[in-house]
Amino acid sequence: MLWFTLASLTPAVLATLACLFGGPWPLMALGSVTVLVFGLDRLARDIAPLVQSGRALSLTLATVHFALLGLGVWSLGAGTHLSLVDKLLIYITLGLYFGQVSNSNAHELIHAASRWPRRVGAAIYVSLLHGHHVSAHLRVHHIHAATDADPNSARRGEGFWRFALRAMRGEFSAGWRADTLHRARATTPLNPLSHPYIAWVGGSFVVLLISFAFAGWRGVLVHLALASYAQLQLYLSDYVQHYGLRRRSLPGGKPEPVGPQHSWNAPQWYSGAMLLNAARHSDHHLRPTRAFPALEITPDTMPVLPRSLPVMAVVALFPPLWRRLMDRRVARWQDAA
Repeated sequence: MLWFTLASLTPAVLATLACLFGGPWPLMALGSVTVLVFGLDRLARDIAPLVQSGRALSLTLATVHFALLGLGVWSLGAGTHLSLVDKLLIYITLGLYFGQVSNSNAHELIHAASRWPRRVGAAIYVSLLHGHHVSAHLRVHHIHAATDADPNSARRGEGFWRFALRAMRGEFSAGWRADTLHRARATTPLNPLSHPYIAWVGGSFVVLLISFAFAGWRGVLVHLALASYAQLQLYLSDYVQHYGLRRRSLPGGKPEPVGPQHSWNAPQWYSGAMLLNAARHSDHHLRPTRAFPALEITPDTMPVLPRSLPVMAVVALFPPLWRRLMDRRVARWQDAA
């Protein structure tokens, strides 16, 4: 667990120092989630699967997330000790950290078997104004991934920006429909106020009120900006990890079961440690409750990205370059299926 701990917590420590003191720390913090990750990924190392839950690290990261979000809102919204350049560097760092590490950790927690970790994971998403992703991910994505019924599975030839607009609209409504249908199947009537979307939407207003208390309207604007950046990272992850891969239709019209060939994976060791093995995505879809340290990659049966997940997320921002790099790989896997 050492590398998971170092890779995921080092940027948080440096970001905290950046928010408090400025100076050289903002640049160092940004480097810890960009240049350092890219450089260490080039070392020929591997992190073997571990028979551990990683739950202590996940809950530590959750605590760090809420503290760092509050500190970021205060320092960027009300702090007078930081220069404009410092604030810009801190904003980019926090956006990347919340979007990559916090989102990955929340994703891990909402798949937990017990209720308490699931609620902590949901609270992380709510703090990033994206609580409805919990419903859409659990009740839609894991059922319909790699089909047109999943708004978070990108089609071949679909550029990221078009996908993001479709997914933003689609996952909110798809999650709502799935939750409502699930509640309709209950054997006893349920209180309308217990609908999960009351918590997702209401919770977003609550956290914005807290940011207002921290730093006034500037704090609210900072929170909105940070949440939007973090959400962009999540949509990039979804786009990259399922781009173009589709489940075949069986006789009768139902899609084939989800297999290892329906998600893109990345084996790079350091970015994988920082993202809590989120890039070992095929294994996660095959065994959603498997803890992140135990996830595996078998390149012969699982599509592998040409570069790490963070690098491919940057490439995805430029659709012509992305399609030139990925479409032939998609065709190869689809033809082989």
